[in-house]
Amino acid sequence: MTTSLVHNDTTAVTAADRAPIIASPKVKLRRRRVVIDHPDTRSGERLLAEALGAVDRDALHGLLGQLARASVVARKPDQGNLSFMVSMLKSITPKDSLEAMLATQMVSIHVASMRCACRLACTDDVTQQESLTRTLTRLARTYAGMMEALNRHRSNGACAITVQNLSVQDGGRAVVGHVTQHAALIAAQPAPADAVTA
Repeated sequence: MTTSLVHNDTTAVTAADRAPIIASPKVKLRRRRVVIDHPDTRSGERLLAEALGAVDRDALHGLLGQLARASVVARKPDQGNLSFMVSMLKSITPKDSLEAMLATQMVSIHVASMRCACRLACTDDVTQQESLTRTLTRLARTYAGMMEALNRHRSNGACAITVQNLSVQDGGRAVVGHVTQHAALIAAQPAPADAVTA
């Protein structure tokens, strides 16, 4: 059984409970430059900037240039990698400049991780395997840290704490139902006078 690595179908993948991704212009590489594939250049830039969380034209072209440099295969920007990276960046749906920069880094770290995993799978040299394993581990930890940072930024730094098990003694009172309180609010509340400290 052979599997083709070429995939020409570019239709958006949608789940039944998720709205389809709004179509935005694609990007193409022409003579080592990133070109937005849209009949009206300004409209294409605006649509792509909205999809990538770029605040203006300079930010958009800066992000695209960085993605093109991170897409390099054999010292040349790669169209397939660039298209994949832009598509993944769109799916993260950055809401502001900070999210756009963090998401760009996340996509780049992912691509670097997959390159490292490919090299690891293709080598039999134990020294190279150890080096690549360390590098892959660092990249994976970096990605996980970036994911946490994105989640913290999106939740304004609040961590939700949910109590799942509760024991109520005779004479005690309890609230029945789903109660979630943010850590920042819990820390700000004074302890009850009758609380037992350990």
